[in-house]
Amino acid sequence: MASAANSGLKPKHQRLVLLVIALVVLIAAALLAIWALRNQASYFYVPSEIVADPPSPDRAVRLGGMVEAGSLRTEPDGVTIAFVVQDGEAQVPVRFSGIVPSLFVEGSGVVAEGKMRADGTFVADNLLAKHDENYVPREMQNMTEKQAKQVVAETQ
Repeated sequence: MASAANSGLKPKHQRLVLLVIALVVLIAAALLAIWALRNQASYFYVPSEIVADPPSPDRAVRLGGMVEAGSLRTEPDGVTIAFVVQDGEAQVPVRFSGIVPSLFVEGSGVVAEGKMRADGTFVADNLLAKHDENYVPREMQNMTEKQAKQVVAETQ
């Protein structure tokens, strides 16, 4: 095995070469991870952005906004719902087939995951209902603060 004296590199230079090699490997690993995850990224849009510059129909995106009051209707098949998501500037019609989250109501926030159709309708594969910071489960709405703390303590 060659020593530092025989290789012609001083220990200071050896550390520098090792640092450069480690940096190159780290950058290569980051680029490889980004390349591998390029199709897994799901972009987030609000209605005004998606109306102004719609994504391609094959791209999975997330649409976030408020469910417009009076827009929620169930289709005749009983499974599909249609509603409008708005952000105060624009509106996007949405269709979803499946089980609707219990917090999903008109006037509430929603994030819909899916794809935009060429006709301007967003077809959602998944709905995520959002609640405000003052959310209280239905079971605890009529409890006093003391009773609620007691229930929480009993469940821990």
